Amino acid sequence: MSISKSTSPLVTLKLLNKEYGQFTAVNHINLEIEKGEFLTFLGSSGSGKSTTLSMIAGFETPTSGEILLHDDSLIHVPSHKRGIGMVFQHYSLFPHMNVRDNIGFPLDIRKVPKAERDKKVDEILKLVQLADFADRRPAMLSGGQKQRVAIARALVYEPEILLMDEPLGALDKKLREDLQDELRQIHRRLGITIIYVTHDQDEAMRLSERIAIFKDGEIVGLGSGTDLYNTPPNAFVASFLGNSNFLKVRTQTHCEAQFEQQTVKLGHLTAQLPIQAEVLLMVRPENIHVLPKELAANQPLPEDMNEITATVEETVFLGESYTCSLITASGQRLMGKAVAREHTNVSVGTQVKVRWATQHSCVYDQWSEQDIMKAS
Repeated sequence: MSISKSTSPLVTLKLLNKEYGQFTAVNHINLEIEKGEFLTFLGSSGSGKSTTLSMIAGFETPTSGEILLHDDSLIHVPSHKRGIGMVFQHYSLFPHMNVRDNIGFPLDIRKVPKAERDKKVDEILKLVQLADFADRRPAMLSGGQKQRVAIARALVYEPEILLMDEPLGALDKKLREDLQDELRQIHRRLGITIIYVTHDQDEAMRLSERIAIFKDGEIVGLGSGTDLYNTPPNAFVASFLGNSNFLKVRTQTHCEAQFEQQTVKLGHLTAQLPIQAEVLLMVRPENIHVLPKELAANQPLPEDMNEITATVEETVFLGESYTCSLITASGQRLMGKAVAREHTNVSVGTQVKVRWATQHSCVYDQWSEQDIMKAS
C-alpha cells in the first residue's frame, strides 16, 4: 500500500535537550516526523540517537524542550499511555509463555475481549510469518524468530508509532538483511510510522525514507539516503556515510580552485567560500576514474571534468575493474578505479591521470576537516 503523508507532522521535537550533570546527551534538537514515514536515527555510540528515542518513548524525561504528538505535549504522559510500540535489541520475551501468548500479552493487559484478541494475534502471526510457531516457547526459536515475535508483540495493539532501538544488532549479516526486507514489507503493508535507531550505515540506507545523522547530541544531517550520500551537507556526513576522498584545495574564484599547480572546477558548494581560502573538495571513490597517462593524452578532457596527476601505490582486482590507491605530489591520498582492460598501464609506481565530473564533487570549509577523523 502507498503511504499517505499528513499535512502536519505526527511528531515534533522542539529544542529537545537532555543533560546528565555536565554532559549534554541531546543538544536542543528540532525535528518533524511525518505520519507513515520510516525515519532512522543514525550515529556512533554516544551520539544521542538512543537517548532521543528514549525521550519519545517516555523512558527518559527531557531536561528542557518539547515532544508533541498531534500537537499535544507528551512530556507529562507516562510511557504506557503514549500508544507507542517499542522493540529493543534484546527480545524480552516471557520464557514461560508460547509465541501466541507473548504476542497477545499487550492485548491482555488492555483487557481486549478474547475473540478480538485471538483474531488480532492470528493476523499478526501471519504478517510476521510465524503462524506455524504459535505454540512454541521462546527457547525453541531462533534469534530471528524471537525478534519477529518481539516485533509482532509491539504491533498487535496497533500503535501509531513503532520505535526500534538496534533491534537487529545481535543477528548475523544474512539474517539481519532478511529481517530488514521483512520490516520494509511490514511498513508498506501497515503504513505505520517507524523510528529506527542504528549505527549501521548500510542498514539505515536499506530501510529508511529519511535518515537523521547524529553527532555529539545534534542532528548534523537530515534527508533521504540518496541526498545525504550524493550531496552531504558537511564533511562529517560525507565521511560517516560511505567512503570519501578529501583533497585540500585553495579557492581562486567562486567556481575554481588550485590543487598542486593545477586548476580544478568546484562542484556543489555548502556555503559561499572566500577567495584564496583553503577548503576541502570531496569526491566519492566510485566517481574517481584512473587513466594511464598515454590514454588520457588521447582522450580530450570533457568540459565538465577535472583532471589531476597522481602516482599508483596499490591496486586491487575487483573483476571488471581495479581499485587503485593513489598519492599526489603533496602527499594527499585518494582511492579510485581503473577499467580492467586499461590496467596493464596502471601498475604500482606509475603516474596516472585522475578524472572526475565536477557535479560529483562537494566543497566544504576547511574547519570541517576535523570532523573527517571523528567519522572515520
